[in-house]
Amino acid sequence: MTQFRIILSALALTGLAACGSAVPDLGALNEPEVTRFNAQAPPGAAPNTCWGKDVTPAIIETVTNQVMLQPAQVLADGTVQQPAIFKTETQQQIVRPRQETWFQTPCADEMTPEFVSSIQRALAARYLYRGPINGEMDARTRAAVRRYQKPEGLDSGILSLAAARKLGLVAVEREEG
Repeated sequence: MTQFRIILSALALTGLAACGSAVPDLGALNEPEVTRFNAQAPPGAAPNTCWGKDVTPAIIETVTNQVMLQPAQVLADGTVQQPAIFKTETQQQIVRPRQETWFQTPCADEMTPEFVSSIQRALAARYLYRGPINGEMDARTRAAVRRYQKPEGLDSGILSLAAARKLGLVAVEREEG
């Protein structure tokens, strides 16, 4: 499927180049599909809240070692009577375990075209989004959201509620005291 998308992208670029049209942002084309987890939520989540989940896969490293089964037999004058015998052992080690990060998101009914246009304008003002202000949560918009959130530790194209608040798009809840 990925090869098909690459070939399709290359054909589209060739066609656009022939027409003299602008070439699309290739970074946006590589943005993975985004899934919202409205039906699922982390344990203890408040009712009627929406959540996204970022899964970082485990990194597994294969390590190969030579293990000596029998040492070399060497005479006093340094002559090797029989060389050492080794065995190759291969093991897999988890370098970084799989991680799931849950984060609260604006719910689907809040993601109106007007709200998405506001997201696009806010990201464009920060030089993170260069596409049209069209109110669509498309690949370019998701890529810009990812670029905005990644320095904060969330590598996801789903807009978190914390990022929306930081962008000034969602009201910050007041503490009652």
